[in-house]
Amino acid sequence: MSKPFLLLQLRPEADARAGELVSMRRATGLGERLVARSADLEVLPPDLADRSAGVVIGGSPYSVSDDESTKGDPQRLAERQLAALAERALERELPVFFTCYGIGVLTLVLGGTVDRSHPEEASAVENRLTEAGRADPLASVLSDRFTALTGHKESAPVPPPGAVLLATNDASPVQLYRAGSVVASQFHPEPTTEDFGQRAVIYQRHGYFPEGGLETVLAMLAQATVTEPQRLLRRFVELADA
Repeated sequence: MSKPFLLLQLRPEADARAGELVSMRRATGLGERLVARSADLEVLPPDLADRSAGVVIGGSPYSVSDDESTKGDPQRLAERQLAALAERALERELPVFFTCYGIGVLTLVLGGTVDRSHPEEASAVENRLTEAGRADPLASVLSDRFTALTGHKESAPVPPPGAVLLATNDASPVQLYRAGSVVASQFHPEPTTEDFGQRAVIYQRHGYFPEGGLETVLAMLAQATVTEPQRLLRRFVELADA
């Protein structure tokens, strides 16, 4: 029997968590072979990644750059467990794909910096592959220029030590990088524009766009075509299963 793939979720909102699982199962092509666990609500076995074909880290409204005094127990648990996973994956060369909030945790583990110097409104943004990205076994499934969905308060201003930058854009330069068997994206690889619109409704008061700006975001999404990032997830599954 094939090993399951694991989705680690970190969204406190039940509707956002459920929607993300649907999006991830569709985008990866794994269906129910993709099993979800909650990294912010349950203590996970330290060898969980070893027993999985591959691991994908979902998104979150948490930010690693939040003031420590404002972080609740779920966020602290999530950060501890994602950091431990990153260290284990790097040491054992396990296939792990960190997205959104997860790229911040991985960047800190690698000794990099995460700050709020390059914030991103909820939007569809054109990204560019780097030369390394065009040669990378995962990132090379993307076009040299591709549109991705993003919206974050924090990011890495430069790639962390030991990481190879695979994709960039003008607003937030670290969009996709690799560190050994581990990859991380600032943008969201899994949602369709419709999925992202539903997520915008849930997070409309979380500061990702101006108060009252939901209709503007939804109108932008209605005009956007975003398909290529999901190819990353399909390729990640292919490589992990090989």
